[in-house]
Amino acid sequence: MASSAQELRELNDAELVQRLAEAKEEHFNLRFQSATGQLDNSSRLGQVRRDVARLNTLLREREIAAAETAEGGNS
Repeated sequence: MASSAQELRELNDAELVQRLAEAKEEHFNLRFQSATGQLDNSSRLGQVRRDVARLNTLLREREIAAAETAEGGNS
């Protein structure tokens, strides 16, 4: 997966949520492989963990921006 933040910013919210679900599933599978000694590329664990964090950050930024827009409209 390993997408840049710029590429991810171009996606809509639904696509970001889908990517987040896929990344979380991949992270789970990699952790499972690591625990059973079947993991070939251990650096992938860190990459996927950072992808999850990046996706969560982008979704949170959009959530805050939407809240600020709604709050500004009510004033």
